[in-house]
Amino acid sequence: MKKQTFSQQMLHFINPFDKRYEDLKKGNVAANVFKDLMAGLVVAMVAIPLAMGFAMASGLRPEQGIVGGAVAGLLGALFGGSKYQVYGPTAAYIPVIGGLMATYNHSFLVLVSIVAGVLLMISGIFRFGRVITLVPHSIVVGFTMGIAIVIAFSQLGEVFGFKEKIGYGIVEQISKTIKYMPDMNVYSLIIALVTFLICKILISYSKMLPAPVFGLGFGLLAAATFWKDKGLVLIQTKYGNIPTDFSVITFPSLPEMTSDVIGSIAYYAIAIYIVAAIESLLCSRMADRLAKNEGTPYDPNKELWGQGIVNIFTPIFNGFPHTGALARTAVNIKLGAMSPLSGIAKFTFKLLLAAFLASYLEMVPMACIGGILLYVASGMVKWHEIKEVLQMKNNYHIGLMVYTAIAVPLVGFLWAVLSAIGIFVVMVVLKKVDNPAKKKEIHDLDDTYG
Repeated sequence: MKKQTFSQQMLHFINPFDKRYEDLKKGNVAANVFKDLMAGLVVAMVAIPLAMGFAMASGLRPEQGIVGGAVAGLLGALFGGSKYQVYGPTAAYIPVIGGLMATYNHSFLVLVSIVAGVLLMISGIFRFGRVITLVPHSIVVGFTMGIAIVIAFSQLGEVFGFKEKIGYGIVEQISKTIKYMPDMNVYSLIIALVTFLICKILISYSKMLPAPVFGLGFGLLAAATFWKDKGLVLIQTKYGNIPTDFSVITFPSLPEMTSDVIGSIAYYAIAIYIVAAIESLLCSRMADRLAKNEGTPYDPNKELWGQGIVNIFTPIFNGFPHTGALARTAVNIKLGAMSPLSGIAKFTFKLLLAAFLASYLEMVPMACIGGILLYVASGMVKWHEIKEVLQMKNNYHIGLMVYTAIAVPLVGFLWAVLSAIGIFVVMVVLKKVDNPAKKKEIHDLDDTYG
Protein backbone atom coordinates (compact mmCIF):
# COMPACT_ATOMS: atom_id res chain seq x y z
CA MET A 1 0.00 0.00 0.00
CA LYS A 2 1.28 3.45 -0.95
CA LYS A 3 2.25 5.55 2.04
CA GLN A 4 -0.02 8.54 2.67
CA THR A 5 1.30 12.07 2.48
CA PHE A 6 0.87 14.22 5.59
CA SER A 7 -2.08 16.12 4.09
CA GLN A 8 -3.77 12.86 3.03
CA GLN A 9 -3.24 11.46 6.51
CA MET A 10 -4.77 14.52 8.17
CA LEU A 11 -7.78 14.46 5.83
CA HIS A 12 -8.24 10.80 6.78
CA PHE A 13 -8.00 11.61 10.49
CA ILE A 14 -10.58 14.40 10.47
CA ASN A 15 -13.08 12.51 8.30
CA PRO A 16 -15.78 11.09 10.62
CA PHE A 17 -17.52 9.11 7.87
CA ASP A 18 -14.78 7.02 6.32
CA LYS A 19 -14.59 3.40 5.12
CA ARG A 20 -15.55 2.08 8.58
CA TYR A 21 -19.22 2.29 7.47
CA GLU A 22 -18.67 0.07 4.43
CA ASP A 23 -20.49 -2.97 5.85
CA LEU A 24 -23.74 -1.02 6.28
CA LYS A 25 -24.07 -0.93 2.49
CA LYS A 26 -23.84 -4.70 2.08
CA GLY A 27 -27.18 -6.51 1.72
CA ASN A 28 -30.25 -5.03 3.39
CA VAL A 29 -29.22 -1.52 4.45
CA ALA A 30 -32.30 -0.95 6.64
CA ALA A 31 -31.71 -4.25 8.51
CA ASN A 32 -28.04 -3.38 9.00
CA VAL A 33 -28.90 0.04 10.40
CA PHE A 34 -31.44 -1.58 12.74
CA LYS A 35 -28.77 -4.00 14.02
CA ASP A 36 -26.46 -1.09 14.84
CA LEU A 37 -29.23 0.82 16.60
CA MET A 38 -30.26 -2.18 18.72
CA ALA A 39 -26.63 -2.90 19.61
CA GLY A 40 -26.27 0.73 20.70
CA LEU A 41 -29.38 0.44 22.87
CA VAL A 42 -28.29 -2.70 24.72
CA VAL A 43 -24.73 -1.46 25.19
CA ALA A 44 -26.14 1.81 26.59
CA MET A 45 -28.18 -0.20 29.11
CA VAL A 46 -25.08 -2.16 30.11
CA ALA A 47 -22.96 0.98 30.29
CA ILE A 48 -25.09 3.12 32.64
CA PRO A 49 -24.50 1.16 35.88
CA LEU A 50 -20.88 0.52 34.96
CA ALA A 51 -20.26 4.18 34.16
CA MET A 52 -21.73 5.23 37.49
CA GLY A 53 -19.66 2.63 39.31
CA PHE A 54 -16.39 3.53 37.62
CA ALA A 55 -17.00 7.24 38.25
CA MET A 56 -17.73 6.78 41.96
CA ALA A 57 -14.81 4.39 42.41
CA SER A 58 -12.60 7.10 40.87
CA GLY A 59 -13.72 9.77 43.34
CA LEU A 60 -16.20 11.44 40.97
CA ARG A 61 -19.98 11.79 40.87
CA PRO A 62 -22.24 9.18 39.22
CA GLU A 63 -23.58 11.52 36.50
CA GLN A 64 -20.02 12.24 35.39
CA GLY A 65 -19.69 8.61 34.36
CA ILE A 66 -23.01 8.70 32.51
CA VAL A 67 -22.40 11.84 30.49
CA GLY A 68 -18.71 11.09 30.02
CA GLY A 69 -19.39 7.65 28.60
CA ALA A 70 -21.98 9.07 26.21
CA VAL A 71 -19.72 11.86 24.92
CA ALA A 72 -16.73 9.54 24.60
CA GLY A 73 -18.87 7.01 22.72
CA LEU A 74 -19.91 9.67 20.21
CA LEU A 75 -16.44 11.18 19.68
CA GLY A 76 -14.75 7.79 19.50
CA ALA A 77 -17.27 6.54 16.96
CA LEU A 78 -16.76 9.63 14.81
CA PHE A 79 -12.97 9.97 14.96
CA GLY A 80 -11.58 6.60 16.13
CA GLY A 81 -9.94 3.97 13.97
CA SER A 82 -12.18 0.95 14.58
CA LYS A 83 -15.50 -0.14 13.09
CA TYR A 84 -16.72 -1.85 16.23
CA GLN A 85 -15.06 -0.35 19.30
CA VAL A 86 -17.20 0.98 22.16
CA TYR A 87 -15.68 3.85 24.14
CA GLY A 88 -16.32 4.56 27.79
CA PRO A 89 -14.91 4.54 31.33
CA THR A 90 -12.81 1.49 32.10
CA ALA A 91 -11.45 -0.18 35.19
CA ALA A 92 -7.84 0.58 34.25
CA TYR A 93 -8.42 4.28 34.91
CA ILE A 94 -9.71 3.85 38.47
CA PRO A 95 -6.32 3.87 40.27
CA VAL A 96 -5.10 6.74 38.08
CA ILE A 97 -8.11 9.04 38.43
CA GLY A 98 -8.75 8.00 42.04
CA GLY A 99 -5.21 8.99 42.98
CA LEU A 100 -5.58 12.36 41.25
CA MET A 101 -8.94 13.16 42.82
CA ALA A 102 -7.60 12.36 46.28
CA THR A 103 -5.37 15.44 45.98
CA TYR A 104 -6.78 17.67 43.23
CA ASN A 105 -10.16 18.51 41.69
CA HIS A 106 -12.05 17.86 38.47
CA SER A 107 -10.74 20.96 36.70
CA PHE A 108 -7.17 19.72 37.30
CA LEU A 109 -8.23 16.35 35.87
CA VAL A 110 -9.50 18.20 32.79
CA LEU A 111 -6.10 19.87 32.43
CA VAL A 112 -4.01 16.69 32.58
CA SER A 113 -6.46 14.85 30.34
CA ILE A 114 -6.09 17.57 27.70
CA VAL A 115 -2.30 17.21 27.92
CA ALA A 116 -2.67 13.43 27.49
CA GLY A 117 -5.07 13.97 24.61
CA VAL A 118 -2.59 16.19 22.78
CA LEU A 119 0.11 13.53 23.26
CA LEU A 120 -2.23 10.89 21.84
CA MET A 121 -3.02 13.00 18.77
CA ILE A 122 0.69 13.66 18.18
CA SER A 123 1.35 9.91 18.51
CA GLY A 124 -1.22 9.26 15.81
CA ILE A 125 0.30 11.88 13.50
CA PHE A 126 3.76 10.35 13.92
CA ARG A 127 2.38 6.83 13.39
CA PHE A 128 3.22 5.41 16.82
CA GLY A 129 0.23 3.03 16.69
CA ARG A 130 2.18 -0.13 15.94
CA VAL A 131 4.95 0.69 18.41
CA ILE A 132 2.69 1.05 21.46
CA THR A 133 1.16 -2.40 20.96
CA LEU A 134 4.57 -4.02 21.54
CA VAL A 135 4.10 -4.04 25.32
CA PRO A 136 4.53 -7.74 26.18
CA HIS A 137 1.65 -10.02 27.07
CA SER A 138 3.11 -10.75 30.52
CA ILE A 139 3.03 -7.06 31.53
CA VAL A 140 -0.50 -6.51 30.19
CA VAL A 141 -1.78 -9.55 32.12
CA GLY A 142 0.08 -8.41 35.23
CA PHE A 143 -1.28 -4.87 35.24
CA THR A 144 -4.79 -6.20 34.56
CA MET A 145 -4.48 -8.40 37.65
CA GLY A 146 -3.11 -5.47 39.65
CA ILE A 147 -5.97 -3.21 38.65
CA ALA A 148 -8.46 -5.94 39.58
CA ILE A 149 -6.91 -5.99 43.07
CA VAL A 150 -7.14 -2.18 43.32
CA ILE A 151 -10.83 -2.21 42.32
CA ALA A 152 -11.77 -5.02 44.69
CA PHE A 153 -10.14 -3.41 47.72
CA SER A 154 -11.53 0.04 46.85
CA GLN A 155 -15.05 -1.37 47.20
CA LEU A 156 -14.66 -2.90 50.66
CA GLY A 157 -16.28 0.13 52.30
CA GLU A 158 -19.34 -0.09 50.04
CA VAL A 159 -19.68 -3.85 50.33
CA PHE A 160 -19.57 -3.79 54.13
CA GLY A 161 -21.75 -0.69 54.38
CA PHE A 162 -19.29 1.52 56.27
CA LYS A 163 -20.31 5.13 56.79
CA GLU A 164 -16.67 6.27 56.95
CA LYS A 165 -14.27 6.38 54.02
CA ILE A 166 -11.58 3.71 53.93
CA GLY A 167 -9.06 5.74 51.94
CA TYR A 168 -7.22 5.13 48.69
CA GLY A 169 -4.03 3.13 49.32
CA ILE A 170 -4.41 -0.62 49.70
CA VAL A 171 -2.63 -0.71 53.07
CA GLU A 172 -4.91 2.01 54.45
CA GLN A 173 -7.97 0.24 53.02
CA ILE A 174 -7.10 -3.02 54.73
CA SER A 175 -6.35 -1.39 58.09
CA LYS A 176 -9.52 0.72 58.08
CA THR A 177 -11.66 -2.22 56.99
CA ILE A 178 -10.41 -4.13 60.01
CA LYS A 179 -11.00 -1.07 62.22
CA TYR A 180 -14.58 -0.50 61.01
CA MET A 181 -15.60 -4.15 60.82
CA PRO A 182 -17.65 -3.99 64.07
CA ASP A 183 -19.88 -1.43 62.28
CA MET A 184 -20.49 -3.66 59.28
CA ASN A 185 -24.02 -3.63 57.84
CA VAL A 186 -24.90 -7.25 57.06
CA TYR A 187 -27.66 -6.17 54.65
CA SER A 188 -25.14 -4.24 52.57
CA LEU A 189 -22.98 -7.33 52.40
CA ILE A 190 -25.93 -9.47 51.28
CA ILE A 191 -26.91 -6.94 48.58
CA ALA A 192 -23.34 -6.82 47.27
CA LEU A 193 -23.05 -10.61 47.14
CA VAL A 194 -26.45 -11.10 45.51
CA THR A 195 -25.66 -8.40 42.92
CA PHE A 196 -22.34 -10.10 42.21
CA LEU A 197 -24.10 -13.45 41.72
CA ILE A 198 -26.79 -11.94 39.49
CA CYS A 199 -24.11 -10.55 37.17
CA LYS A 200 -22.10 -13.76 37.23
CA ILE A 201 -25.04 -16.06 36.54
CA LEU A 202 -26.77 -13.95 33.90
CA ILE A 203 -23.56 -13.34 31.95
CA SER A 204 -22.77 -17.06 32.00
CA TYR A 205 -26.22 -17.67 30.53
CA SER A 206 -25.99 -14.98 27.84
CA LYS A 207 -23.44 -12.22 27.35
CA MET A 208 -26.09 -10.19 25.53
CA LEU A 209 -28.13 -9.68 28.71
CA PRO A 210 -27.52 -6.33 30.46
CA ALA A 211 -26.72 -8.13 33.71
CA PRO A 212 -25.69 -5.02 35.71
CA VAL A 213 -29.13 -3.54 35.05
CA PHE A 214 -30.74 -6.56 36.73
CA GLY A 215 -28.30 -6.13 39.61
CA LEU A 216 -29.37 -2.51 40.00
CA GLY A 217 -33.01 -3.62 39.91
CA PHE A 218 -32.47 -5.99 42.82
CA GLY A 219 -30.65 -3.34 44.86
CA LEU A 220 -33.35 -0.76 44.18
CA LEU A 221 -36.09 -3.20 45.17
CA ALA A 222 -34.32 -4.19 48.39
CA ALA A 223 -33.66 -0.57 49.42
CA ALA A 224 -37.22 0.51 48.67
CA THR A 225 -39.10 -2.39 50.29
CA PHE A 226 -37.97 -5.22 52.56
CA TRP A 227 -34.66 -3.62 53.72
CA LYS A 228 -35.83 -0.02 53.60
CA ASP A 229 -35.04 0.68 57.27
CA LYS A 230 -31.77 -1.24 57.54
CA GLY A 231 -29.41 1.72 57.30
CA LEU A 232 -28.31 1.15 53.72
CA VAL A 233 -26.10 3.85 52.18
CA LEU A 234 -27.75 4.97 48.93
CA ILE A 235 -26.24 6.85 45.99
CA GLN A 236 -28.48 9.74 47.01
CA THR A 237 -27.17 9.55 50.59
CA LYS A 238 -23.61 9.91 49.41
CA TYR A 239 -23.94 12.18 46.36
CA GLY A 240 -27.36 13.80 46.56
CA ASN A 241 -29.71 13.86 43.58
CA ILE A 242 -28.41 12.89 40.14
CA PRO A 243 -28.85 15.96 37.91
CA THR A 244 -30.19 15.51 34.40
CA ASP A 245 -28.60 18.67 33.00
CA PHE A 246 -25.98 17.10 30.75
CA SER A 247 -24.70 20.41 29.37
CA VAL A 248 -22.32 21.21 32.25
CA ILE A 249 -18.95 22.48 31.05
CA THR A 250 -15.77 22.27 33.14
CA PHE A 251 -12.76 24.26 31.99
CA PRO A 252 -9.22 23.27 32.97
CA SER A 253 -7.54 25.15 35.79
CA LEU A 254 -3.90 25.45 36.68
CA PRO A 255 -3.06 25.62 40.38
CA GLU A 256 -0.11 27.62 41.64
CA MET A 257 2.90 26.13 39.90
CA THR A 258 5.21 24.26 42.23
CA SER A 259 7.55 21.35 41.62
CA ASP A 260 4.90 19.00 43.06
CA VAL A 261 2.20 20.34 40.72
CA ILE A 262 4.47 20.11 37.66
CA GLY A 263 5.37 16.56 38.65
CA SER A 264 1.68 15.68 39.08
CA ILE A 265 0.79 17.08 35.66
CA ALA A 266 3.51 14.98 34.04
CA TYR A 267 2.69 11.87 36.08
CA TYR A 268 -1.07 11.82 35.48
CA ALA A 269 -0.88 12.94 31.84
CA ILE A 270 1.54 10.11 31.04
CA ALA A 271 -0.58 7.62 33.01
CA ILE A 272 -3.73 8.62 31.10
CA TYR A 273 -1.79 8.47 27.83
CA ILE A 274 -0.51 4.94 28.52
CA VAL A 275 -3.90 3.55 29.55
CA ALA A 276 -5.69 5.13 26.59
CA ALA A 277 -3.10 4.06 24.04
CA ILE A 278 -2.56 0.48 25.15
CA GLU A 279 -6.15 -0.40 26.00
CA SER A 280 -7.73 1.20 22.93
CA LEU A 281 -5.24 -0.36 20.50
CA LEU A 282 -5.56 -3.81 22.05
CA CYS A 283 -9.33 -3.45 21.98
CA SER A 284 -9.36 -2.33 18.33
CA ARG A 285 -7.18 -5.22 17.25
CA MET A 286 -9.20 -7.78 19.14
CA ALA A 287 -12.47 -6.33 17.83
CA ASP A 288 -11.38 -7.00 14.25
CA ARG A 289 -10.53 -10.58 15.14
CA LEU A 290 -13.70 -11.19 17.12
CA ALA A 291 -15.89 -9.75 14.34
CA LYS A 292 -13.90 -11.65 11.68
CA ASN A 293 -13.50 -8.36 9.85
CA GLU A 294 -12.63 -9.00 6.20
CA GLY A 295 -12.97 -5.38 5.09
CA THR A 296 -11.07 -2.26 6.10
CA PRO A 297 -8.97 -3.15 9.17
CA TYR A 298 -8.64 -0.91 12.20
CA ASP A 299 -6.22 1.98 11.81
CA PRO A 300 -3.97 2.17 14.91
CA ASN A 301 -2.79 5.69 14.11
CA LYS A 302 -6.28 7.09 13.55
CA GLU A 303 -7.28 5.29 16.76
CA LEU A 304 -4.64 7.24 18.69
CA TRP A 305 -5.85 10.44 17.02
CA GLY A 306 -9.45 9.65 18.01
CA GLN A 307 -8.40 8.79 21.55
CA GLY A 308 -6.78 12.20 21.77
CA ILE A 309 -10.04 13.89 20.78
CA VAL A 310 -11.95 11.74 23.29
CA ASN A 311 -9.64 12.64 26.15
CA ILE A 312 -9.51 16.35 25.31
CA PHE A 313 -13.25 16.96 25.05
CA THR A 314 -14.94 14.32 27.24
CA PRO A 315 -13.62 15.75 30.57
CA ILE A 316 -14.65 19.26 29.48
CA PHE A 317 -18.25 18.02 29.20
CA ASN A 318 -18.19 17.08 32.90
CA GLY A 319 -16.68 13.66 32.18
CA PHE A 320 -13.24 12.17 32.70
CA PRO A 321 -10.67 10.20 30.66
CA HIS A 322 -12.12 7.32 28.63
CA THR A 323 -10.80 4.67 26.28
CA GLY A 324 -11.89 1.62 24.33
CA ALA A 325 -13.91 -0.70 26.59
CA LEU A 326 -12.87 -4.28 25.92
CA ALA A 327 -15.89 -6.34 26.86
CA ARG A 328 -18.53 -3.75 25.95
CA THR A 329 -16.95 -3.85 22.50
CA ALA A 330 -17.32 -7.64 22.50
CA VAL A 331 -20.99 -7.32 23.50
CA ASN A 332 -21.46 -4.76 20.72
CA ILE A 333 -20.05 -7.21 18.17
CA LYS A 334 -22.07 -10.17 19.47
CA LEU A 335 -25.23 -8.07 19.12
CA GLY A 336 -24.48 -7.69 15.41
CA ALA A 337 -23.01 -4.18 15.24
CA MET A 338 -21.47 -3.48 11.85
CA SER A 339 -20.18 0.10 12.04
CA PRO A 340 -19.54 3.10 14.33
CA LEU A 341 -23.25 3.90 14.00
CA SER A 342 -23.84 1.72 17.07
CA GLY A 343 -21.54 4.00 19.09
CA ILE A 344 -23.42 7.07 17.90
CA ALA A 345 -26.69 5.37 18.86
CA LYS A 346 -25.25 4.53 22.29
CA PHE A 347 -24.65 8.25 22.89
CA THR A 348 -28.31 9.10 22.28
CA PHE A 349 -29.83 6.13 24.11
CA LYS A 350 -27.56 6.51 27.14
CA LEU A 351 -28.48 10.13 27.77
CA LEU A 352 -32.19 9.48 27.19
CA LEU A 353 -32.23 6.47 29.52
CA ALA A 354 -30.24 8.28 32.21
CA ALA A 355 -32.55 11.30 32.09
CA PHE A 356 -35.62 9.07 32.39
CA LEU A 357 -34.18 6.85 35.14
CA ALA A 358 -32.25 9.42 37.20
CA SER A 359 -34.71 9.48 40.10
CA TYR A 360 -34.50 5.68 40.34
CA LEU A 361 -30.73 5.41 39.93
CA GLU A 362 -30.07 7.71 42.89
CA MET A 363 -32.04 5.33 45.17
CA VAL A 364 -29.71 2.38 44.41
CA PRO A 365 -27.62 1.21 47.41
CA MET A 366 -23.87 1.78 47.17
CA ALA A 367 -23.47 -1.89 48.10
CA CYS A 368 -25.09 -2.75 44.78
CA ILE A 369 -22.48 -0.69 42.94
CA GLY A 370 -19.82 -2.43 45.00
CA GLY A 371 -21.17 -5.82 43.94
CA ILE A 372 -21.08 -4.84 40.25
CA LEU A 373 -17.48 -3.63 40.54
CA LEU A 374 -16.47 -6.80 42.38
CA TYR A 375 -17.85 -8.71 39.41
CA VAL A 376 -15.85 -6.51 37.04
CA ALA A 377 -12.70 -7.13 39.10
CA SER A 378 -13.24 -10.89 39.17
CA GLY A 379 -13.77 -10.96 35.41
CA MET A 380 -10.55 -9.08 34.73
CA VAL A 381 -8.45 -12.00 35.98
CA LYS A 382 -8.60 -14.46 33.09
CA TRP A 383 -7.01 -17.75 34.04
CA HIS A 384 -6.36 -18.79 30.45
CA GLU A 385 -4.25 -15.65 29.98
CA ILE A 386 -2.25 -16.43 33.12
CA LYS A 387 -1.72 -19.95 31.79
CA GLU A 388 -0.45 -18.52 28.50
CA VAL A 389 2.26 -16.65 30.38
CA LEU A 390 3.10 -19.75 32.44
CA GLN A 391 3.26 -21.85 29.28
CA MET A 392 5.89 -19.53 27.80
CA LYS A 393 8.30 -21.53 29.98
CA ASN A 394 10.26 -18.34 30.53
CA ASN A 395 10.78 -17.43 34.16
CA TYR A 396 11.50 -13.82 33.20
CA HIS A 397 8.03 -13.34 31.68
CA ILE A 398 6.44 -15.05 34.68
CA GLY A 399 8.39 -12.75 36.96
CA LEU A 400 7.28 -9.70 34.94
CA MET A 401 3.64 -10.71 35.32
CA VAL A 402 3.92 -11.27 39.07
CA TYR A 403 5.97 -8.11 39.59
CA THR A 404 3.48 -5.92 37.72
CA ALA A 405 0.47 -7.46 39.49
CA ILE A 406 2.00 -6.70 42.89
CA ALA A 407 3.47 -3.30 42.00
CA VAL A 408 0.24 -1.76 40.65
CA PRO A 409 -1.64 -1.78 44.00
CA LEU A 410 1.49 -1.01 46.03
CA VAL A 411 3.22 1.80 44.09
CA GLY A 412 0.58 2.90 41.58
CA PHE A 413 -0.26 2.15 37.97
CA LEU A 414 2.24 4.39 36.18
CA TRP A 415 5.40 3.54 38.10
CA ALA A 416 4.48 -0.15 38.06
CA VAL A 417 4.01 -0.28 34.29
CA LEU A 418 6.97 1.97 33.42
CA SER A 419 9.32 0.02 35.66
CA ALA A 420 8.03 -3.28 34.25
CA ILE A 421 8.59 -2.02 30.69
CA GLY A 422 12.08 -0.88 31.70
CA ILE A 423 12.88 -4.32 33.09
CA PHE A 424 11.52 -5.89 29.89
CA VAL A 425 13.74 -3.69 27.68
CA VAL A 426 16.80 -4.73 29.71
CA MET A 427 15.77 -8.38 29.32
CA VAL A 428 15.46 -7.96 25.54
CA VAL A 429 18.92 -6.39 25.38
CA LEU A 430 20.33 -9.26 27.45
CA LYS A 431 18.37 -11.73 25.24
CA LYS A 432 16.55 -13.21 28.22
CA VAL A 433 13.15 -12.78 26.49
CA ASP A 434 11.92 -12.74 22.89
CA ASN A 435 11.89 -9.63 20.75
CA PRO A 436 8.65 -7.69 21.41
CA ALA A 437 7.61 -8.06 17.77
CA LYS A 438 6.82 -11.68 18.58
CA LYS A 439 4.37 -10.72 21.33
CA LYS A 440 1.16 -12.73 21.53
CA GLU A 441 -2.23 -11.10 21.36
CA ILE A 442 -4.73 -10.97 24.18
CA HIS A 443 -8.00 -12.61 23.31
CA ASP A 444 -11.41 -13.64 24.60
CA LEU A 445 -12.38 -10.12 25.61
CA ASP A 446 -15.98 -11.02 26.39
CA ASP A 447 -15.26 -12.46 29.84
CA THR A 448 -15.91 -9.21 31.74
CA TYR A 449 -17.55 -5.81 31.49
CA GLY A 450 -14.27 -4.15 32.47
